[in-house]
Amino acid sequence: MNKPALNTIVAAAMLLAVGVARGQEGSLWQAPPSLPTGQFTIENSSILYQPLPPEAQARELMREDIITVLVDYRTSMLSEGQTQNRKTANFNAVLAEWLAFDGNSITGLDSVRQDPEIAGQLNSQYRAQSDLEVRDSLTLRIAAKVVDIQPNGNLVIEAHRQIRNNDEVWEQSLSGVVSRQFINADRTVLSDKIADLKIYKRELGQVRNGYAPGWLAWWYGKYKPF
Repeated sequence: MNKPALNTIVAAAMLLAVGVARGQEGSLWQAPPSLPTGQFTIENSSILYQPLPPEAQARELMREDIITVLVDYRTSMLSEGQTQNRKTANFNAVLAEWLAFDGNSITGLDSVRQDPEIAGQLNSQYRAQSDLEVRDSLTLRIAAKVVDIQPNGNLVIEAHRQIRNNDEVWEQSLSGVVSRQFINADRTVLSDKIADLKIYKRELGQVRNGYAPGWLAWWYGKYKPF
């Protein structure tokens, strides 16, 4: 076979291969696309996935970071007591032998005289009744700052807030220790998950003065002198 004929056969084979390849690209029976290797996640399997911006991504809490404490404190106490005590006593006494003083000397009593007698009666009654019922609740949201991190990773938090409206002042403070695992993704934590919890709340102003007791009533109620 001469060289021109061989070149013609090679060129025809190449054109046939190109045609077959193009036909496979337009065929429904083409090979499936290669799948990503490894575990399927939202990042590599969803076309709708969009990564969060850096400021919205979760990061480890550090000192000076801010979290929100949800305080829901409720207490209820009921106590009842009743006491009753009564005593009655009667007594009669006669002095059969006694001494007499006539101004100069001490002698025995004359048997003619009547023996000294004493009689008495004692009545004692004590009765007490006491009822006590106390209910208290406190609900608020307050931002707390991480002031320290303990060696085991627990966070020491502290919060202070003061609200002033003309002469009315509301002061609220909170402190405690919380474990990282109890802090939600939105950086909120419930107050019942906080150890060594201390809540301070004070009101000042005309509203407080309206129901607050005076100093004399406060002193009498505290010390109860009689």
